[in-house]
Amino acid sequence: MVFSSVLFLFFFLPLVLALYFSVPFKYKNTILLLFSLVFYAWGEPRYVVLMILSILMNYGYGIWIDKTQHREKKKVSILTLAIVMNIGLLGFFKYANFFVDVMNSVLQTNLHLKPIPLPIGISFYTFHALSYLIDVYRKKEKAQRNLFRLSLYITFFPQLVAGPIIRYNAVAEQLGKRAFSSPQFAEGIKRFILGLSKKILLANPLGSVADTVFASSPMDLSTGSAWLGMIAYTLQIYFDFSGYSDMAIGLGKMFGFEFAENFNYPYISKSISEFWRRWHISLGSWFRDYVYIPLGGSRVAHWKIYRNLFIVWTLTGFWHGASWTFLAWGTYYGILIALEKAGLEKWLSKIYPLNHVIVLLLVMIGWVFFRADNFGYAMDFMSTLFYSNGNAIFDSQALSLLSLNWLPFAIAILVAMPVYPKLQKLRFSQSITNALTVFAMLFHFFLLAEVILYLINSTYNPFLYFRF
Repeated sequence: MVFSSVLFLFFFLPLVLALYFSVPFKYKNTILLLFSLVFYAWGEPRYVVLMILSILMNYGYGIWIDKTQHREKKKVSILTLAIVMNIGLLGFFKYANFFVDVMNSVLQTNLHLKPIPLPIGISFYTFHALSYLIDVYRKKEKAQRNLFRLSLYITFFPQLVAGPIIRYNAVAEQLGKRAFSSPQFAEGIKRFILGLSKKILLANPLGSVADTVFASSPMDLSTGSAWLGMIAYTLQIYFDFSGYSDMAIGLGKMFGFEFAENFNYPYISKSISEFWRRWHISLGSWFRDYVYIPLGGSRVAHWKIYRNLFIVWTLTGFWHGASWTFLAWGTYYGILIALEKAGLEKWLSKIYPLNHVIVLLLVMIGWVFFRADNFGYAMDFMSTLFYSNGNAIFDSQALSLLSLNWLPFAIAILVAMPVYPKLQKLRFSQSITNALTVFAMLFHFFLLAEVILYLINSTYNPFLYFRF
């Protein structure tokens, strides 16, 4: 169901573009809004009504907050109510089953709640709505009186189901006025193809390796298989999510929008703090500006800094899913960043280039908890990784996985490093530059052909971040 939405987008995008550029500007937002709702309904028809109710609710709250700008106490009360309502909707669909299970475990009760399906992208569009309301409260933007423009901001299909999280104040002006150019459109096409290629040609085959390994009991894995699975998942989640972000940014350009970058080669980081400045940038900056800084940020007593960090990272983990392993993953990063604040980051800076290796290892260990279904599995997997459970170091499964997938591993590792940006900085003669331009165009056509062939011949197409 999830990937059918992406196929729907892939095949119907030319029609939408044709309609979009054939109508006057005043109708362009309507075309995008209608297609965004149809796109969402194609994958989650039951929850379109929920999304529309969320839009109407936040449209009303935004105007209400704007009308009480000179009555601070009432404005705070309205914002608080709006936040509670938005988080309440998110909490019901995403966390109700988890809290019932916790209550049954702690209180020894026997409450039963049918599993509640998670609406695709609810975490993303809820954070979009909260961004809008808080920006209006802070007087960074006026409340949007045009319901269609606000609806488009919340539902815009490129970033609707898996981000990036677009701030309202970053696109408010573009909703009413934006420029169109052939170079921007061409850049959007290239960016979309690159993102789709990351997802289909790299994340998918690496995900197949990760699934094979993590589907096995850690006691049945060799140390080599466990390491291959962990590395495969580390690369899969990066290319899956950064690939989708590239697609969203590319589609935005094609329709005249400019979105901020969401990834900046995170696996070359020299500290955990740097990693989170490079990974899922829109989420990190959202929590920084709307949670960490309002709590006092780093301009408070030392113990409060650590308190703020733990609050932010606990929420970050919980945002990703209703699971103790997600909470542990968030807490893990809270501890690491607190240690960096206490002096670890300075120490890491003194041991270059070993700091790269240490940070990458810590990140990969974190991904084990992120991927595991429970603590027991995660701890057993860690034991296998470091050869503490007596398993073989390398076996036929590890050899088979490596021999069949060495090319995706090699390409993914190369692409995860900023090789291309460095090549772009090189200066060539005009004739060589022209030749490279032609080569780049042919290369993008080649990637698109490979993607189409893969989609025709494969049924393995998960988007990891759609479940968040």
